[in-house]
Amino acid sequence: MEAMDLGILSLVPAIIAIVLSFATKNTVIALMVACITGTLMAGEGLLGFPNLLKASLGSSSFAWVMLLNTFIGILVAFFRKTGAIQGFAEYIQNKHLSRRAIQLVAWFLGMFVYFSDSFSPLFVGTTMRGISDKAKISREKLAYIADSGAAPVSVLVPITGWAAYLSGLAIGVGAIVTQEDAMGLFLKAIPYNFYALFTIVFVGLIAGGVIKDFGPMKKAEDRAINEGKVLRDGAIPLIGRELTEMESYPGLKPRVFLNFLLPVLMIITIAMGTYLALKSAKTMEAFLFVLIFMGVSMFFQGIPFNEIMDTATNGIKGAVPAVVILALAYSINTLSRNIGTANYIVSVTEDFLTPQLLPAIVFIIAAIVAFSTGSSWGTFAITMPIALPLAFAFTGGAVTPLVMASFAAVAGGGVFGDHCSPLSDTTILASTGAAADHIDHVKTQLPYALICGGVAVAGYLAIGFISL
Repeated sequence: MEAMDLGILSLVPAIIAIVLSFATKNTVIALMVACITGTLMAGEGLLGFPNLLKASLGSSSFAWVMLLNTFIGILVAFFRKTGAIQGFAEYIQNKHLSRRAIQLVAWFLGMFVYFSDSFSPLFVGTTMRGISDKAKISREKLAYIADSGAAPVSVLVPITGWAAYLSGLAIGVGAIVTQEDAMGLFLKAIPYNFYALFTIVFVGLIAGGVIKDFGPMKKAEDRAINEGKVLRDGAIPLIGRELTEMESYPGLKPRVFLNFLLPVLMIITIAMGTYLALKSAKTMEAFLFVLIFMGVSMFFQGIPFNEIMDTATNGIKGAVPAVVILALAYSINTLSRNIGTANYIVSVTEDFLTPQLLPAIVFIIAAIVAFSTGSSWGTFAITMPIALPLAFAFTGGAVTPLVMASFAAVAGGGVFGDHCSPLSDTTILASTGAAADHIDHVKTQLPYALICGGVAVAGYLAIGFISL
């Protein structure tokens, strides 16, 4: 499909996807209808949808996310087959932690694996699901905590792919000439990334009970506490039964350190080590290495080779529901890019970009684009080349709080969409890790995200007027 500009009509597929997701509670159907509608609008005919799938799913970015999700599915299956997760859950339960303490542990775990916004929600949800279920914590609440420790944390840490990508987009703009200049801007902008900072604090306050649950989340929590239902009646958990119902191998002694903590530490060490040495975190390679390590380890612990292979196959099967939605989410993201959805959103707001309003409007634009497309990195690529030159034009080329705030507003706005859009891969993975109904997760999380977004807008308005 060739790139085109459909103007206001470019919003139709994204609106259909989001509205139908909430109305039908079936994300797959909603995304398929949106994609088919968009390809017909673009004049691609009946073959437009399969051609869109081929173009989107043949990309390296989708292959990376799909493989990572598959590897994590296998890793989770290995954790369960060795009894590692069950052993970790038993260890936590023996500590007799309260509901509040369990939620705080989940919050901390999300920040602990900050290096990957894809691994973090899956890791937290999978690790804490059994424990939180027994504590009568709703799956929606667990998905929210897991989601909030993913992209909002990754975008604040200077030794992640997010930092490298965002700083790279700033090179050659204004006073930012080298990679060192760009990374310096990233570091200076961290205190201005209001959405990410407040989201991390906010979820901690929610988890700790300082701020009481409200809205749809309160309803979900009341159901879990009073009725013992961690999922609502009729909910469809976004994970295969192969992973949620897998039992440990009979007679195998649970070894939490060998089969759980050590593999996780190995992933973190390899990812961080390769980033520091090569300036690129080899997360995929880290997971592959650990899967091989665990397969060999399981064999020497007495699990037959055929059982290990069956476990890996079930891990792949368990990841399929999330992969299907990811495939359709990537397709609608490609469609939105080709029909000019983001460009239209940016074009209708350019006239309002005054120095005082710049950071706030940039954040709102980035948030709308990211929520509509489900792509934070795509949002960065679209809005950064517009926002940063404007900021430098207003400051005469100097790196001032206005420039830092504008840079951070792009990052925070992109994270907003990545954090709570039903089309976002991170949101999908949070639902997968927690085994929550995807739309229930989005509905319960959105009011919290909007509050954090409102605080961010207020902060940027203050920066815009104070710094000039």
